[in-house]
Amino acid sequence: MPHIRLAPPAPTGPGVLLPRRDLTLAWILLTLLAALAWALTVAQSREMGTGSGTMGMALPPFLLLWVVMMAAMMLPSVAPVAVTWVRAIGRTSAGPVRAVRTAEFLVGYLLAWTAFGLVAYGLFAATDRLLDGNPEAGRWIGAGAFLLAAIQQFGPLKSVCLRHCRSPMFQLLRYSRFRPWAKDLRVGAHHGTYCVGCCWGLMIILIPLGVMNVAAMAGLSAVIFLEKLWRQGPWFAWAVGAVFLVLAVLAPFQDWLLPGLQATDPSMDMEHMDDMDHMGRMPGRTP
Repeated sequence: MPHIRLAPPAPTGPGVLLPRRDLTLAWILLTLLAALAWALTVAQSREMGTGSGTMGMALPPFLLLWVVMMAAMMLPSVAPVAVTWVRAIGRTSAGPVRAVRTAEFLVGYLLAWTAFGLVAYGLFAATDRLLDGNPEAGRWIGAGAFLLAAIQQFGPLKSVCLRHCRSPMFQLLRYSRFRPWAKDLRVGAHHGTYCVGCCWGLMIILIPLGVMNVAAMAGLSAVIFLEKLWRQGPWFAWAVGAVFLVLAVLAPFQDWLLPGLQATDPSMDMEHMDDMDHMGRMPGRTP
């Protein structure tokens, strides 16, 4: 009798996720956390604007802001895996213990994105230095970012990591073999690492679009959600890659595609400094 190899079930197929009611509840809880993160991100963006590069931030505040942004963008799409893992936790834990273990999973997941935040900070800082030396370089930095994102969308790493993110039950079987020590934290970090491998190219385009560009973040969040949870997600990822290729060609000639690489108007900086001075908050000055 010939050996028949079964294809992995779709991420929304029967037997993969929890019943619709439980899944909906989990999505609601994670969406509420994401909504809080979105509220903090939007409030911060109103104060800082779109901005270019690191926007003058040191590494610690940048990482804090980055983690909040990742929570806003990623938590809705990580719901299936989180729910599947919580279901597994529920078989051996209850009440406060289950809540703590679930929190460890989410912390581990965000730790993976924090690690990528270190890379992002380096890229944004390098962008700042290049723009200081030659503002016109922004056109080619933007084109390069879109091109790199397109290559990642078509690359094998994207395919492998996206397949991992779309199959929570297969992950659960693998994670069940992890040793008990800090198991939930390591499971979250492991899954988060795959998510980084799947989505890092999408985050790269925040270089030309602006790290605090809320509209761009919302669009990327929708792309990530569809790639991971829509049945046609892998084909959709290729379509997004094709769009990035077009944007890479247009970027050197279309300033509207590069709001995060526009030189800051010095007069605006002086106006901002005057406002801070009048409010008695200029460093080294007495109100």
